[in-house]
Amino acid sequence: MGQAVLVLGPAGSGKSTFSDLVRQHVETMKRRVHVVNLDPAAEHFAYPVAADIRELISLEDVMEEMNLGPNGALIYCMEFLVENIDWLQDELEQIGPDEYVLFDCPGQIELYSHVPAMVTLTQELQRMGYRVAAAYLLDSAFAADVAKFVSGVLCCLSAMTMLELPHINVLSKCDLLPSKAGLDAFLDGDAGGLAERLDGRTKPRFHRLNKAICELIDEWSMVQFLPLDPTDSDTVDLVLAQLDTMLQYHDDVEPKEMMEGDDEDDADHDGFFGLGSCDNDGGGGSG
Repeated sequence: MGQAVLVLGPAGSGKSTFSDLVRQHVETMKRRVHVVNLDPAAEHFAYPVAADIRELISLEDVMEEMNLGPNGALIYCMEFLVENIDWLQDELEQIGPDEYVLFDCPGQIELYSHVPAMVTLTQELQRMGYRVAAAYLLDSAFAADVAKFVSGVLCCLSAMTMLELPHINVLSKCDLLPSKAGLDAFLDGDAGGLAERLDGRTKPRFHRLNKAICELIDEWSMVQFLPLDPTDSDTVDLVLAQLDTMLQYHDDVEPKEMMEGDDEDDADHDGFFGLGSCDNDGGGGSG
């Protein structure tokens, strides 16, 4: 089966940068990966685009022809994509079967809260034979304000419950934080700690609401985030390993056969998976 990762998150959270970072990291491991742009408003890409929704429909054209604003036009574009899903299927068939594909998605929260287009897209990808997972990015700047952070977490929860996919949360742009002191409290914080921070900046009449919201977050285990620092390859390794596990990637990788003259230490390091070759259709290995 192919593996598909939907890269989600608010506008400006670093989805395109994340897609390119993971692509580069995967390719250094001699694995194949492809990035598909599903944002009809995107203009510039750091990564090679394997397929681009703008070849089907663009935000600018919809705004002009339908007299819609940016948000309405984007929703129209995604609904148009779903109605013309054969286009995406043809593009993915050209990429090839059993490939690892990142989908750089638009950032409007409506698509992950009440508009069914992304749910339908997910179902169509599964019908095409892909295992699908989601990576939801939240800008690390949210960690500077506990109320803003809780709001971001609730958006993560909305996307998770709407799409019903294996899901990880990533705190992006950690390299831009002026100080990483206290960051762990947001990566692995508890509901009680978040409620106390909220209580410290809200009026007493909101304290019960703060407690209820934080208990909801805790019940759904949505407080945990993986840090992503582009300057630290270990953080990219961790994110990729989580994605590989959710997609059951290793189950599809053919064992690497020892050839005469191979270095046993190298084989042990690779775990006898075909990380050093792109010959198998699975296209990848372990994070």
